[in-house]
Amino acid sequence: MKLKVIMIVLLLGATQAFSQNKVGTTAAPFLGIGAGPRAIGMGGAFTAVANDPSALYWNPAGISRTGSTQFLLEHTNYLVGSSYNYFAGVVALDEDNAIGLSVTELDYGSDLVTTVSQPDGTGETWSASDWAVGLTYARNLTDRFSIAGTAKMVMQNIWHESATGWALDAGVLYITPFNNMKIGMEIANFGTDMRLDGTDLLVSYDPAPSMGGNNKNIPAEYYTNSYPLPLFFRVGLAMNVIHVGDNRLTLAADALHPSNGVQSMNVGAEYAWNNFLFLRAGYKSLFVPNSQEGLTLGIGLRYEIAMNLIFKLDYGYENFGVLKNLQEFALTIGL
Repeated sequence: MKLKVIMIVLLLGATQAFSQNKVGTTAAPFLGIGAGPRAIGMGGAFTAVANDPSALYWNPAGISRTGSTQFLLEHTNYLVGSSYNYFAGVVALDEDNAIGLSVTELDYGSDLVTTVSQPDGTGETWSASDWAVGLTYARNLTDRFSIAGTAKMVMQNIWHESATGWALDAGVLYITPFNNMKIGMEIANFGTDMRLDGTDLLVSYDPAPSMGGNNKNIPAEYYTNSYPLPLFFRVGLAMNVIHVGDNRLTLAADALHPSNGVQSMNVGAEYAWNNFLFLRAGYKSLFVPNSQEGLTLGIGLRYEIAMNLIFKLDYGYENFGVLKNLQEFALTIGL
């Protein structure tokens, strides 16, 4: 009965996501940037794989099955001179419970402030950045079924203006009896609207410029519109199609419906040798007209040293068409 209730809640959330098709009209589009070069190398087909700290982005229900404490730090020189940084930490409380913390930053850099009268700069600089901080709790309800929820704060800043929103993510992970194939579902960014506010919106206003004797400097403020967060609904499948000796091959596929875009599918694969070397390939945004995304590749190395300390280094490549490509790196430490 509990499992049925949880599935119904997620499907109702998915219905809400399908009903909010507002292409290009949401705040915080950076929430759609996938986390972790391992997941990116697999084409973003990670909702059902979800077994490392980047699961906090793709499907937080997976962190209760990691069985260990892990920390991931990622850096990517993102598009048009911006930089993307992601931190994820997972702490296993026991065999069935885990908590996680994620921090996402997209830094657009800074530049000189120029005006018509001072085209070479006023001596000031402006900058812009986006942030998201999430706190997650995950639990294994049975030996095959896990659930999780994430509460997060979303912030956007540009010069003297900023906007803040609050959101919830929910995910489930089910390991089927059929060759332990996994099914994952997540609904992300169900939350408040965001509206920019700040000192640059404060102005002096003259309500009647044609009349004499009135106050020409009435304090006023420009009111900006509010925009919803991008709501994502993901469903994924993953299965080890080969697991013989030191060799493992995992195939995965995700279907994605965003409220600020069109439906798409991601597919990917990961080959592991001796739990040391990992080779990955995938394809993103299938069925999206004129998509600039496509082929993804990745490689990873895992090394265990004394006292069960594990280091993992992952690299991901993502083709972005006319926008060239992305090179993504992450270091994971497991205890």
